[in-house]
Amino acid sequence: MDMLRKSFTGKDNETLDIGRVLWAKMSLVFCGASIYAIYNGQAFDPSMWGIGAGAVLAAGGAGIAAKAKTEPEKDG
Repeated sequence: MDMLRKSFTGKDNETLDIGRVLWAKMSLVFCGASIYAIYNGQAFDPSMWGIGAGAVLAAGGAGIAAKAKTEPEKDG
């Protein structure tokens, strides 16, 4: 449970970080939409899926890096 909390909080491990939450949500939605499309008989291209997944992950990482200086620091 501690790892989950640290995954979704800022540098101080106390303040909830909406950017990290949205990044995780978009990753889950991307995977869910892919599974739904395959279930409905659409073609699956692994290389295009990888490019899309990489774009979602890169955009989330870039967003978190861009706002890293605004996160509250850990006391002590």
